[in-house]
Amino acid sequence: MTRIRVVVVDDHTIVRDGICALLRLSGDMEVAGEASNGRGAIEMVRKHMPDVILMDIAMPNLDGLEATRQIHREFPRVRILVLTQYEDKEHVFSAIEAGASGFLNKTAASSELISAIRSVYRGGSFLSPSAARFLVENYQTEVDGRKEQDPFRQLSDREREILKLLAEGFTTRKIANLLVISIKTVEGHKTNLMSKLDIHNRADLVKYALRKGIISV
Repeated sequence: MTRIRVVVVDDHTIVRDGICALLRLSGDMEVAGEASNGRGAIEMVRKHMPDVILMDIAMPNLDGLEATRQIHREFPRVRILVLTQYEDKEHVFSAIEAGASGFLNKTAASSELISAIRSVYRGGSFLSPSAARFLVENYQTEVDGRKEQDPFRQLSDREREILKLLAEGFTTRKIANLLVISIKTVEGHKTNLMSKLDIHNRADLVKYALRKGIISV
């Protein structure tokens, strides 16, 4: 059976010893090397080419984030699982941006750590519940920001109604009759909505309506 070769990187000897003992009991993993800082981690990778690196963050002589960044750049096939006492969104985002495939807190259960190693080894990712929540919240914030910037959201209900009718080919007079408003009012709404959307002719208005799904072909 092929074993997962793991390098354990942590500046506390007792932590490394505990993790190494756990890995040896897993049945499908072996310790390829150990390091107490980021520079040592890079040396271990160059020397042993492991499958997975368990990487602490706060370490002397090159921290885990910078070591992750350098290893990911030089050895993109080596998977990195950050195992740390920190679990705030700044560290989560920094680890993922640096190239880590997973993020796990040191308070995690032994079974969770083993599952995380197997997951990143197979090409997947693994995030602790709080780390996953940070990423989801960040994504939702970005989506909400894009929605707020969408000029379509600036249109009033009447302007959206007139936009649809214009895109469908109705004339100003016909729209006025349908909505029981004056032609002048329709023209005013038309001017306002085209200004908000930064659209200056009917052809572009039709294209916009198609893209937004307001009308269909």
